[in-house]
Amino acid sequence: MAESSAATQSPSISSSSSGADPSAPGSGGSPGACPALGAKSCGSSCAVHDLIFWRDVKKTGFVFGTTLIMLLSLAAFSVISVVSYLILALLSVTISFRVYKSVIQAVQKSEEGHPFKAYLDVDITLSSEAFHNYMNAAMVHVNRALKLIIRLFLVEDLVDSLKLAVFMWLMTYVGAVFNGITLLILAELLVFSVPIVYEKYKDSSKTPWNRQKKGRINTWKPEMQQLLKHHLIVITMLLVPW
Repeated sequence: MAESSAATQSPSISSSSSGADPSAPGSGGSPGACPALGAKSCGSSCAVHDLIFWRDVKKTGFVFGTTLIMLLSLAAFSVISVVSYLILALLSVTISFRVYKSVIQAVQKSEEGHPFKAYLDVDITLSSEAFHNYMNAAMVHVNRALKLIIRLFLVEDLVDSLKLAVFMWLMTYVGAVFNGITLLILAELLVFSVPIVYEKYKDSSKTPWNRQKKGRINTWKPEMQQLLKHHLIVITMLLVPW
């Protein structure tokens, strides 16, 4: 009887072990998921992945549009003017909505109260414990950056210091053509355009989570490199005169 019970349990065990794990990299998974990341590491990284790959068109369009308008405004006007206009625009919306709701309540003789009461009641107070946690996390990065700066400028490692010198020398040529805002605009256009173009024209059968052979292989279709090259040239030529 023990052998028969073991025999009856073995098919269920084998079937469960042979079934594909939906969270495994090789499985298909849901469309729009981040296949290169595991379930444990899928958090803010997956949110950024979905954002730059335009999984939610409305959300990505809003983020891309607002940040691009902000950068273009900073390129054309001063920071003080941009901040002032943003605050004025926000106040215009909130004041207009407040007056509109007050008029509607007066006409309808209702007592709905303040239209932003739900947001005014939200507790946004930062506790001392949370503040110290944020400061401790920030100090770790600050101390690491200070150690790196001291190590590079005091030439602890000659090769690393020479690499920094060569990089800064190359950046002088970049600074002669672009300014900081232009580089940020170029970076944003590339971040929100290159990944979706790559995903559209890549060969999905050769992606790292689907390939069977080990080693590095080319995952781009033949026209992919030329398309991205033209894409980069067009964006760069649009921003060079600035």
